[in-house]
Amino acid sequence: MSLIKPQTHQRITRSGLTALDRDLASPGLTLYAPMFGDGQVFLLDVEGVEVHRWDLPYPPGLYGYLLPSGNLFYMGKVKDDTWDRFPQWKRFKGGVMMEVDWNGNVLWEHRDPDHHHDARRTASGGAVYLAAERVPKHTAERVQGGALDSDQDDMWADIVVEVDSNGDRIWEWHAHEHMDFETDVITFNDPRDEWSHANTVVPLDDKRVMVSFRNTSTVGIIDRDSGDFVWKLGYDVLAQQHDPSILDNDNVLIFDNGAHRKNDARTASRVIEVNPETNEIVWEYRDQPVFNFYSPYISGARRLPNGNTLITEGNFGRMFQITPDG
Repeated sequence: MSLIKPQTHQRITRSGLTALDRDLASPGLTLYAPMFGDGQVFLLDVEGVEVHRWDLPYPPGLYGYLLPSGNLFYMGKVKDDTWDRFPQWKRFKGGVMMEVDWNGNVLWEHRDPDHHHDARRTASGGAVYLAAERVPKHTAERVQGGALDSDQDDMWADIVVEVDSNGDRIWEWHAHEHMDFETDVITFNDPRDEWSHANTVVPLDDKRVMVSFRNTSTVGIIDRDSGDFVWKLGYDVLAQQHDPSILDNDNVLIFDNGAHRKNDARTASRVIEVNPETNEIVWEYRDQPVFNFYSPYISGARRLPNGNTLITEGNFGRMFQITPDG
């Protein structure tokens, strides 16, 4: 049985389960939440059947993960005094992180009004997460790029924060202290209210952490002791990417959204696997024609146990698996 190729009409006119190749699909469960929902989180089987649902007290803000215990680690969006911090803030701000059991009972909770996008539970019982802070004015004046007619007075950049099980800060990293004025340039048509706009944080071994910065089209790995970047992949390759993850072979899998790509005028997304030793793309998925697969914002990709890749085309709400050969 041949793999059913994803097509545009399937993406925009159909909902529910639209294709299933039982011989090729990796079995398992898929967790998702509507980005603009009211806090419902769904778990689906490979047949597209809902096998569980959480009804949580906050809309997504923005990520969530199933933990090895079967509990859900969920980021919620809290409308608070920071709500109108700058025009885009309310779209991606969070404010609360919680671990809940199968029935939605809260087992651990941490609040930070500056939290946004992503967080990861740590083995010590705390969390590593993304937060935002104002960039000092003398630093903001040196940042290049962005829409020059932006009327935003303040510029914001990311902090990566780790808290322990009691919610006390035990480590933090400030983007504006380590980003490069010459290479970490804001995309030409994004407002200058944000320099970095991180959207993913991934704790790694050897005291490292990987972060994705959308506004500069950069994925980097940071040494936690020095604060320095030990690896970066930038705008020469990426275009406002999301959801990098480390594979078992130590390569990095990335959803490369494709908005405002540097060396390609086509607006199309791709998923790439990069060897960080050489920055060579060793595997890539695009659709044919390339325009059939495009999500300018959000989205992600994860390698599955049988070698397939699960792709979420976030703007259109499409989730699909592809085999290693596409």
